[in-house]
Amino acid sequence: MASNATVGRTCPQPMQATSNGLFQGDNPLDFALPLAIVQICLIVAFTRLLAFVMRPLRQPRVIAEVIGGILLGPSALGRDKSYLEAIFPSKSFTVLDTLANLGLIFFLFLAGLEIDLKSLRQTGGKALGIAIAGISLPFALGIGSSFVLRETICKGVNALSFLVFMGVAMSITAFPVLARILAELKLLTTDVGRMAMSAAAVNDVVAWILLALAIALSGSGHSPLVTLWVLMCGCCFVICAIVIVGPVFKWMTQRCHEGAPVDETCICATLAVVLAAGFITDSIGIHAMFGAFVVGVLLPKEGPFASALVEKLEDLVSSLFLPLYFVSSGLKTNVAAIQGPQSWGLLVLVIFTACFGKIVGTVLICCLFKFQFRESIALGFLMNTKGLVELIVLNIGKDRKVLNDQTFAIMILMAIFTTFITTPLVVAVYKPARRTESDYKHRTIKSQTSSTKLRILACFHSSRSIPSIINLLEASRGTGKRQGMCVYAMHLMELSERSSAILMVHKARRNGLPFWSKGYRSDSHYAVAFEAFGQLTQVSVRPMTAISSMMSMHEDICSTAKRKRAAIIIIPFHKQQRLDGSLETTRTDYRWVNRKVLEHAPCSVGILVDRGLGGATHISARNVSHSMTVLFFGGHDDREALACGIRMAEHPGISLMVVRFLLEPEAAGEAPHAALNGNLNTERSMDEEYINEFKDNIPGNDSIKYEERGIYTSEDAVSIIHELQNCCLFLVGRMPVCDILLGLNRSSDCPELGPIGSLLISPQFSIAASVLVVQQYRSHLPPDLAFPSEEEFTEEDLESR
Repeated sequence: MASNATVGRTCPQPMQATSNGLFQGDNPLDFALPLAIVQICLIVAFTRLLAFVMRPLRQPRVIAEVIGGILLGPSALGRDKSYLEAIFPSKSFTVLDTLANLGLIFFLFLAGLEIDLKSLRQTGGKALGIAIAGISLPFALGIGSSFVLRETICKGVNALSFLVFMGVAMSITAFPVLARILAELKLLTTDVGRMAMSAAAVNDVVAWILLALAIALSGSGHSPLVTLWVLMCGCCFVICAIVIVGPVFKWMTQRCHEGAPVDETCICATLAVVLAAGFITDSIGIHAMFGAFVVGVLLPKEGPFASALVEKLEDLVSSLFLPLYFVSSGLKTNVAAIQGPQSWGLLVLVIFTACFGKIVGTVLICCLFKFQFRESIALGFLMNTKGLVELIVLNIGKDRKVLNDQTFAIMILMAIFTTFITTPLVVAVYKPARRTESDYKHRTIKSQTSSTKLRILACFHSSRSIPSIINLLEASRGTGKRQGMCVYAMHLMELSERSSAILMVHKARRNGLPFWSKGYRSDSHYAVAFEAFGQLTQVSVRPMTAISSMMSMHEDICSTAKRKRAAIIIIPFHKQQRLDGSLETTRTDYRWVNRKVLEHAPCSVGILVDRGLGGATHISARNVSHSMTVLFFGGHDDREALACGIRMAEHPGISLMVVRFLLEPEAAGEAPHAALNGNLNTERSMDEEYINEFKDNIPGNDSIKYEERGIYTSEDAVSIIHELQNCCLFLVGRMPVCDILLGLNRSSDCPELGPIGSLLISPQFSIAASVLVVQQYRSHLPPDLAFPSEEEFTEEDLESR
């Protein structure tokens, strides 16, 4: 009889790890390792393509990964049985799920690192009330909808576990996804953003506790004592982890010092503890991910240790392993299982219940707290964000046989829909009030007087450009006769799907969104360098961090400059110097950001081409000895460059050479006139007036030299500039008003630098001096200052990549 039963059920043969190769007759897709490689490559390539296509819709990458899984699975491509059996055979799911769950363990460890218990303890009453209301009503409605589903498509499932799973799935707010949406929409600095982040952090922790309860209730044991034992053992694990693991991590963190490499033994030990904790919680009967999550929460967030762990793990986990988990969700989702009016009606019911509970619950409590109705609605939409945590809950429910195929498909589509609509709905209903800047008068260096404080917004992408920026700021301090200088040092950080970006958002949320506040002593070596400069020079320095995508980074720069009433924005050039002295492109995205800043800046802009101004360290005031040269052809930008040079010349360690290029009458009569030269006489009279004022102040100042050089052609100008190359810094205007430079401007590879700036960085013009290219603020840039079309730049950008 046993043999007859065996004949009726044929078990698939276990897959061997590696093949002998095609030449020996083996099909690689019949073996575990080559099949897993093909699956991973297909999943990563397909989901990245979808994420790129959906980028204009401003959707989080998790949506693309789940939709990619649905398209790769039985709902779309999987309808071709030959494809499904070849690429995603059922016997391969064990290996794929094992890799995906291994990635999930480390992802939950990183998610635990995002949770700061100190911040949760400081959560205000309003945020706590919104979190409780945003959990309670959806949980109750989820319980109500579970009765409807059990009577229709979920007959026979465990009533209590199904009830809790549905309640948890309805009440979740995905904290990481919400943080990215808020940063993408520039709402982190608003009251709505602060409240949503605080409430979502509380919601996240409560959701994990409820999920642990749901998993404990979903056990196959018939005795209620089994569930009780699981819960008690889970609580004992958390207590033991706090008592034992917490102090060990604190000791490890104290051993790691800022600027020093983190001990590899500590990294290895921590990863081993994560896996061991996962094994313990899995043995208890909860899930391996909970042990990893608890370890992540307990690890101290201060110091370089946590950052080093994130840096080593995040790319592998978020780029390779995590997509496997979410694609596996899609592979298990068969939209074809939703058949008939009843099933589609249940889908509408679930979506309506999930949205109604979150939005109405949040709006009601916000109205009780006397929020504006527009802000209440926006908070409701934001708290309705699902995503990572929701998919984890649903997958666990499917694996525990709590959710069948039809219910699982309905819940997956609900999660995709609610997250997909968040961004467009928030954009439609909520636009934060813009601040009026009626007192923003000094938008240029030239407009500064001795009674006004110079405000500079200095931007940087990495630590490499910090010494030169600080030395440039040191030279710009002026004398004691002036009111002084205020520097806003902005670290430009790209918002990505990486955990480090969310950690930075979380840190910024605690310390003045999205920037570090003045009184906050940051552990970042970026901020420490600028704070040290401020203490040594008595300059008011305020480090800050802007977190945004490359496509909208210029908006953060320009809005901050306007809010802080900056007179000039200093941004680094997108190329950096190599050891042989040549310039290499770091990222072409930075070039796009610079162009957008030039177009939309509310003040003057300076692009710094760094060739090691002052060396690799900050030079103290008494040791400064720089020679700087202003190349003056005429026009708004050249006058602004000269104004920068005049201020720098006030520093006792700065010597300034101003060279004015005068077009000889014979050449002026032959040169073609540019479109800008309709107002040429006005420009020349303004140049004469400013130069005469400058020359009147030269007598008695040995640090300033002034020369006038006549030129006939652009070659004459190039020859003279060659003679002046022995200086530390060139100050030039971006668009000088001089007809003979039109040829140089047309041949320029970098229109953001203008003709002279491009000449000074060209390979055939080898100099060791840094270059500051200045554009003076004007309410409307003339048409001839416009950049090439977006299409032209995009093609070039793609080619360089």
